[in-house]
Amino acid sequence: MSSKSLNLQERAKNIRAKIINMVASAKSGHPGGALGLADVFAVLYFAKILRYNPNDASDPNRDILVLSNGHTCPVLYATLAEAGMITDEDLASFRQFGSRLQGHPERTMLPWAEVTSGPLGEGLSQAAGMAYALKYLEPKNNRLVVCVVGDGEMNEGECWEALMFAGKYKLNNLVIMIDNNRNQLSGTTKDIMPLPNLDESIGGLLDDVYEYTNCDDITELMEDLSFRFDNARQGNTLGPTVMFLDTTMGKGVSFMENDYHWHGQAPTAEQAELALKDIESGYTSVKPKSDDYGSSDYFDDDEDGDEEDCYD
Repeated sequence: MSSKSLNLQERAKNIRAKIINMVASAKSGHPGGALGLADVFAVLYFAKILRYNPNDASDPNRDILVLSNGHTCPVLYATLAEAGMITDEDLASFRQFGSRLQGHPERTMLPWAEVTSGPLGEGLSQAAGMAYALKYLEPKNNRLVVCVVGDGEMNEGECWEALMFAGKYKLNNLVIMIDNNRNQLSGTTKDIMPLPNLDESIGGLLDDVYEYTNCDDITELMEDLSFRFDNARQGNTLGPTVMFLDTTMGKGVSFMENDYHWHGQAPTAEQAELALKDIESGYTSVKPKSDDYGSSDYFDDDEDGDEEDCYD
């Protein structure tokens, strides 16, 4: 593995540790999805994929990152701290009254948050509107609007309206990254609201829809994101670029991986200590992922119909 990939791995590890400390300290938050996106954010911010100015959140040449699944904001905050744009003291105030690091990003309190997000489904519409403005209303530029959307969030009808809008206006400066961790608030995506053949469904509306990006291999992830972003920045696509991120809920923590219960559950102090040990040791999952929209076998129902506690 190259030194660059090793550095990105270390960055992702640091981001995960910050997520655990942040959520455990607040005794509230959404660690599962945030942990799953740590590698993606490490590559975006530290492999020169996303254009940003660490000294100026309003740089007119920056790319615009829209975190539509705003509950995963611990990964954004941890990444900003890792990049030196906010401090560890800021992280310690996560979800506290008056803090600029709220449980969902608040753009009027944190300049690095491009949009305020909370109600799922709205971010993709916001991103499409921004991409339209950059493409048709602003002087010629090669800025990108990057929107991270949850796979469960694709249950929202507004997402499909935004996709139709983006296709109609050929918004080739829009990169849509679907966080496909196969879990959502209270179950797996298959059990809550199945979306079979999601890639084919979106492919019926848009042209540049790509196969799943392997987020378990950071070198492959870096190469894939670099190619797709460069292609979009050069205007080589007919419309938006859609990437499916093959992520793992709770990645890096043995008792959180592929378990929807950690969507919005903060670890106790004891659990946080165990999680940090897993992260520091570079824990690698030995549990197979579920199919694209299937249930994880991490939890099985017992004879009484109650779910077994798999982390006692």
